Amino acid sequence: MGMTDIGAAILRGLDPEVAHRLALQALRAAPLPAPRPDDPVLRTRLAGLDLPNPVGLAAGLDKNGEALHGLARLGFGFIECGSVTPLPQPGNPKPRLFRLTEDRAVINRMGFNNAGLEAFAARLADRPRSIVVGANLGANKDTEDKAADYVAGLRRLKGLADYVTVNVSSPNTPGLRALQGRAALDDLLGRLAEARTGDPAPVFLKVAPDLTPDEIAMIVEAAIAHGIDALIVSNTTLDRPETLRSKDRGEAGGLSGAPLKARARAALTSAAEAASGRLPLIAVGGIDSGEEAYARIRAGASAVQIYSALVFDGPGLVGRIKRDLAARLRADGFSSVSDAVGSAR
Repeated sequence: MGMTDIGAAILRGLDPEVAHRLALQALRAAPLPAPRPDDPVLRTRLAGLDLPNPVGLAAGLDKNGEALHGLARLGFGFIECGSVTPLPQPGNPKPRLFRLTEDRAVINRMGFNNAGLEAFAARLADRPRSIVVGANLGANKDTEDKAADYVAGLRRLKGLADYVTVNVSSPNTPGLRALQGRAALDDLLGRLAEARTGDPAPVFLKVAPDLTPDEIAMIVEAAIAHGIDALIVSNTTLDRPETLRSKDRGEAGGLSGAPLKARARAALTSAAEAASGRLPLIAVGGIDSGEEAYARIRAGASAVQIYSALVFDGPGLVGRIKRDLAARLRADGFSSVSDAVGSAR
């Protein structure tokens, strides 16, 4: 167990939101060594972005882009910060983050708490250039025209982020997930396409796992029609599997971690079937091992993202997933990640 993993074990004993804040402060201040170069078999390309490995950090850990230099040294292939909204907002009342230890799960109803677009843009201007950094865009709770907030985020971060993710799938902002309907989606994606004219940075769309295969197929078609560069499948779920044992299992909010695995897998399979190779997919939700990362890649994902598993396993998990993934790729005769994408379909 490395020092960072011992630190993670100590943090697990604290209030979840306090632990989260302390972990960010440690990442900002700790003089972490540079990660070892990745196994060349892990190198891949995603929507025009060159990645040293396909294991990314999902949005939510670093909402304000304040620990990017530390995160860049943990071995991720890419890191996504945010969600950021145009105006600062405090989010929902506390407590709003719950660690379901027995279930290796987390429930959050943070409500896009963040310091706003200007503070975020200033931090991105000072970001590490050694790693692909994405920005996850949200909409303010009180904004009536939610699409306008995404357009504002896209315009302000031009040239600062390597990609932006349009997050229409958080369950914690009223009305947000309604943007996944076809008419609202066409309006939003059409306005984003117009706003990004001449901007080479790819735009990704992050969707909920609580959608039917038909709804996912419709979103895939809308994304392709409007030039979206990749789909992130998927966000947290409002579902509460009957297997949950932790005392906080009934808390409101989005559930992530191990119990999300089956639902996120199913959503990925639906997206891969609908996309038929026309749209790159990024898998997120319950990924906690090299075996699971490999299964998602073989199911059609070009890359994966992790977050909740880090809460329970510490940052050493990144290296373990990469080593196992490289071994599995080689054992099955693949010379690159992209060769394995969709190979189980």
